[in-house]
Amino acid sequence: MPVEPVRVFVTGGTFDKEYNLITGKLYFKDTHLREMFQRGRCTVDIRVQTLMMIDSLEMTDDDRQLISWNCRRTKEENIIITHGTDTMDVTAKALAEAKLEKTIVITGAMIPYQFGASSDGFFNLGAALAFAQALPHGVYIAMNGQYFNHDNVRKNKKTGFFEELT
Repeated sequence: MPVEPVRVFVTGGTFDKEYNLITGKLYFKDTHLREMFQRGRCTVDIRVQTLMMIDSLEMTDDDRQLISWNCRRTKEENIIITHGTDTMDVTAKALAEAKLEKTIVITGAMIPYQFGASSDGFFNLGAALAFAQALPHGVYIAMNGQYFNHDNVRKNKKTGFFEELT
């Protein structure tokens, strides 16, 4: 059975942040996604497209509309969106309201990929790729090795983990 291609939309977030050794601040330069898929020896047809490189706390409704528009117009039915963790639930809700007949998995990282082995980004990306290919149409958040339905998840600000709503 042939594997369907997966569209990956990059929006920024901690996933793609770099560390400035002089100022000690995090900033965006370019996405690391292509390198990550290559390092992971991925054999799936991955189509990476950068939509924006922003912190999710700065994301606006217009940005979310742009993400939704791109999800609607892409021919791929399996989509991953890399996103900052602070507002990925807001974006997930906006995408669910669009009622697209696609499987959309939003993922991110608590620690930038550039930080090496301490980053959770590589793990979260691999899980998101598997979930995007296996789950039925809908909008999901994939973090910490789990997937969550878009309307039943929150980021626990005390622990830094995602969890189902109680």
